[in-house]
Amino acid sequence: MDILHNTRPAALTGLDDVPFPSVDADAPMALLKRCPAAGQTPLVAAKPIAAQADVAEVWIKDERGRMGLGSFKALGAAYVIAHDAEQGNAKGATYVTASAGNHGMSVAAGAAAFGARAVVYIAQTVPEAFAARLADQGAEVVRAGETYEASMEAAAQAASDNGWRLLSDSSWEGYMEYPHRVMEGYLALMAEAIEQMEQVPTHIFLQAGVGGLAGSCATLARQVWGDVPRIIVVEPAFAAALYGSVAAGGPTEGGGPVSNMGRLDCKMPSLIALKGLARDADDFVLLSEAEAEAGAGAMMVAGWPSTESGAAGVAALLAASSQQRRELDLTKDARVLCIVSEGPEG
Repeated sequence: MDILHNTRPAALTGLDDVPFPSVDADAPMALLKRCPAAGQTPLVAAKPIAAQADVAEVWIKDERGRMGLGSFKALGAAYVIAHDAEQGNAKGATYVTASAGNHGMSVAAGAAAFGARAVVYIAQTVPEAFAARLADQGAEVVRAGETYEASMEAAAQAASDNGWRLLSDSSWEGYMEYPHRVMEGYLALMAEAIEQMEQVPTHIFLQAGVGGLAGSCATLARQVWGDVPRIIVVEPAFAAALYGSVAAGGPTEGGGPVSNMGRLDCKMPSLIALKGLARDADDFVLLSEAEAEAGAGAMMVAGWPSTESGAAGVAALLAASSQQRRELDLTKDARVLCIVSEGPEG
């Protein structure tokens, strides 16, 4: 495991016109209260993981059952479509996206709920079982390219060619509005966790692909808890998008082979998330494939089965060496918050 210590606030080049993540948790919480499928996900005391990590407490925000869709991403794209519906312009629209996992499920569910159409592009490497799950939600599934980035290019081209609405959970130059609102939707889970926590955590481990979840949670944690928690962002070593960008001083592509952390295997960061995390995160961690597998195994044994992606925050906590524990101030008194972001089916 490699660690990059961030000196906050960090000023990265190329982000002057990029907004910081939203802190308006009330907006998604208000919509959730009106959704019959919504409900708080649990915050659980993971005593077996705390014992293995040799810390006082590990608290897990368990997103595996979120709105029946199996991951935190139920809060993102569906929230965007619900917001459009409030404005009276969702019904009959076509939303198109690329997905390496659960974002596509949220687009499909949101479109179905509000009388819209969903088209989801997936890479050739995405398992057929996931394509079937998308189809079951009513989405039209199109395979394009060998990577998430290639499928996103195809989705963007389809949006341009057909006048469809591109609904990505990542942001780039000239494309900010929808991903900013997607991240606003993710605030709901952190708002719940803040309400559920009995004490302020000393550490928060946040896994990241393009960075939407990590950026949202870190922003709200800083607003409510200030500088108290140490915020650690966890990425695959094969996809060091945020780590590499902070190290380079500006947005940069992280190269590498396909990772077994499939939902985190994103080579370019979301610019909104990058700007927020450069300000809010204390450390950026790169997790090896073996470390991610060990973390998912530990969660299975402890009774919270997930994937290498969903358990990546826990995996980083468990993988820290003695020296790295000292660098991260992970003492025996540490109170750690992690998010299990998806169920075992991915």
